[in-house]
Amino acid sequence: MDHAVKKSFKDQVVIVTGASSGVGAAAARAFARRGARVVLAARSAARIRKLARELGGLAVPTDVADLSQLERLIDATVAKYGRIDVLVNNAAANHRGPLDTLDPADIAMVIDTNLKAPMLLTRLALPHLRESRGVVVNVASIAGHVPLPDEASYCASKWGLRGFTFALRGELQDAGVGSCVVSPGPISTPFVLDDLDHVPDLVFSQPILSAEEVAEAVVACALDRTRERAIPAQSLALAKLVSTFPWVQDLLRPVLEARGARVKQELRSRSSARSGKPVRNRKTGARRPR
Repeated sequence: MDHAVKKSFKDQVVIVTGASSGVGAAAARAFARRGARVVLAARSAARIRKLARELGGLAVPTDVADLSQLERLIDATVAKYGRIDVLVNNAAANHRGPLDTLDPADIAMVIDTNLKAPMLLTRLALPHLRESRGVVVNVASIAGHVPLPDEASYCASKWGLRGFTFALRGELQDAGVGSCVVSPGPISTPFVLDDLDHVPDLVFSQPILSAEEVAEAVVACALDRTRERAIPAQSLALAKLVSTFPWVQDLLRPVLEARGARVKQELRSRSSARSGKPVRNRKTGARRPR
């Protein structure tokens, strides 16, 4: 992604949701390094205000599941900077487990955060993106390519987010507005690592990415408007294979789950060594900072 390092976003305005930590914070830093004026949105007001001071940006505390707060985010951005050039829909939520064990409200929260919010925020930003001929970058997941047991609502939201991105891309082609998606495998952030007991072993059979690697893919999409960047490449290749031939997933699952279980145990051991205490079971609900 050397081209991303060389290109500047000087004076461009970039909104990043879920910006208080993980991929969102890494993306905000990556855009700021390239000259962007960043607008940080998340529920964690103290964190994004601290990061905004560091980056010289604007913090707008936002719960993306609340339409009025999405409207306020757009209004605050335009009032401060007068334009929007890039929208990064990164905020996400998950509640893991068999569907019939989940509270319906939790299922709704996953869909509201991961799919409904990006659609609504994109709609609100579109008049400004049309003026700037800007770009929307949605952060989806490899789980939007391949079904995962105990992740039904999350998979549905990420498949939907990819579909939304591609449909919108066709709508906006003549307007000069880009619509792209980044689909990463597992990432070494609390969104995954703080819920080890409930993340399917299958997930950990794939290489674990850093937040910075995913952030660079986000920046690269904002630069060249590639339709989709799915990383790592080997995970995408496997996802395409099992999507084309579903029986392959059933065939490979025992081997992949065994590999993932070993990786998960290594992560538990490292966490225990750092903390000096055993890792306890955690709740099934997890949110990427919003």
